[in-house]
Amino acid sequence: MAEPPKRQGGRPMPPGRGGPPPPPPPRARYEPVEREKTCPLLLRVFTKSGGHNSKEEFAVRGKEPKDEVQIYTWKDATLRELTDLVGKTFSYGNGRRLDDIKTLAELSFQIGDYLDVAIL
Repeated sequence: MAEPPKRQGGRPMPPGRGGPPPPPPPRARYEPVEREKTCPLLLRVFTKSGGHNSKEEFAVRGKEPKDEVQIYTWKDATLRELTDLVGKTFSYGNGRRLDDIKTLAELSFQIGDYLDVAIL
């Protein structure tokens, strides 16, 4: 039988201690929004074929890039939902990514933030 783990001074550790730490709790999922009762937010989505817009293009309020899609949505909208909505405006491939299930809230989206989308 193996000896129980010991403290620095040589005394045995209490039962249940000394092993690896417990796994971290699962990442909290954000509560879904009651979409029938909650007013949607305006999400301004700026698109660019072949890459992202530069930060400088957003430096002056009112002079944002011209290719804009305005979407009314909620903070529990997933990236997949938003991709599908933007895809209805532009014709491009329908690739799936691991981040598709993340919500705006999980990505620390704040009302008033812009979303910049590179269409590749």
